Amino acid sequence: MPLSDRQHTLAKAVSMTGTSLHTGEQVTLTLQPAPENFGFKFRRVDLEDKPFIPALAEKVQKVERATTIAEGGVNVHTVEHVLSALTGMGVDNCIIEMDANEPPIADGSAMPYVQLIKAAGLAEQKEARHIFEIREPIYQETRDGTILTIVPDKKFRISCTNVGPDGRFTQYFSTEIHPEAYEKEIAAARTFVYYEDIAPLMEKGLIKGGTLEAAIVIRGDSLLSKQPLRFTNEFVRHKILDIVGDLTLSGKRILGHVIAVRPGHGPNTELARAIVKQYETMRSMMPMEIRIPSGDAVLDINEVMKILPHRYPFLLVDRIIGFEGETKCRGIKNVTINEPFFQGHFPGHPIMPGVLQLEAMAQVASVVLLRMPGNQGKIGYFMSADNVKWRRPVLPGDTLIIETEILKTKRSIASGVGRCIVNGQVVSEADLMFSVVDR
Repeated sequence: MPLSDRQHTLAKAVSMTGTSLHTGEQVTLTLQPAPENFGFKFRRVDLEDKPFIPALAEKVQKVERATTIAEGGVNVHTVEHVLSALTGMGVDNCIIEMDANEPPIADGSAMPYVQLIKAAGLAEQKEARHIFEIREPIYQETRDGTILTIVPDKKFRISCTNVGPDGRFTQYFSTEIHPEAYEKEIAAARTFVYYEDIAPLMEKGLIKGGTLEAAIVIRGDSLLSKQPLRFTNEFVRHKILDIVGDLTLSGKRILGHVIAVRPGHGPNTELARAIVKQYETMRSMMPMEIRIPSGDAVLDINEVMKILPHRYPFLLVDRIIGFEGETKCRGIKNVTINEPFFQGHFPGHPIMPGVLQLEAMAQVASVVLLRMPGNQGKIGYFMSADNVKWRRPVLPGDTLIIETEILKTKRSIASGVGRCIVNGQVVSEADLMFSVVDR
């Protein structure tokens, strides 16, 4: 089923205890609820200051057979399974506490973490869920034949081909990633290793927690496992599990179709960095937040254009000449014969259209509206005008003094009044209403 449009955390704290893969030590992992926009952070509660390590690609330290993240001299190994479960099951914010440097390996899959998340339950939060839609393809290829790409898609999908040494156990699987599909199709797939890869490590005592209950060991064309395969293509499903966990390090939920051939933790985390780079490129196109001066101030045309999105021929304010308190603003529009609207309004008898005087009031009112706390960097949409009156014609050569006042604001809606003055006489006036929205 599709994810909600709201962020979620856990409804309560839940814990599990087990053996870590590399050290063989007992470790207790606790998943704690976290506030909105917190993301995922590991916390080493076994250390004196109980430091946090954000689960972000920039914190990746090592990617040999597992993903390790670090902050300063503190690290956490094998983060991909728990991150995969949290993302796959629709969690957005969580503190992952551990009293060692590695989560329990359990049965080598993400299912124990899924069961832990289900035992806690999810709590919906107020903030909207942040989802980044991939709009330009991302492509990566390594010398050893790994290919990873993301193409635009309105859902989060992964299509993966696993290819073992000498082409052994080549498998393919494709699925959409959402909680129902993740739990049914991906979470139970166990990690697998090739005997020739781990034999030297076992001899050196580097994987003390490795057992046939915690992983499927492949020796030649045979499987060394105390349990039968959970899926006929269990290996490629586990590769998808790892991809979900490693891409979580981008810090973004994505919409896109990931196509992977021979993926691994190194290429996966590089893809997470590429997602971050595309996101930052997109964000760089957003206009900078403008700080409008408090108190009385005069703003020239360049400062006005930093606040308002309007441009020629629809920018109808040349200068802001003063503020009064927090709700009043005065602007100037110099009306010249060069205005493009005079060509048709009217030939031989040029008069500034009344609707443009109304628009000039709305633009000046927007400046004071966007100056209010919480509104800076946003945009004001003109919603309605009531009690509009045009009293005198505005001609080329006139200087239009535009006075506005915001009378009432409620959530994102504001109402006010405006009037235009030429030579001390009111030429037009109106009651105005706006909606303030994010750019």
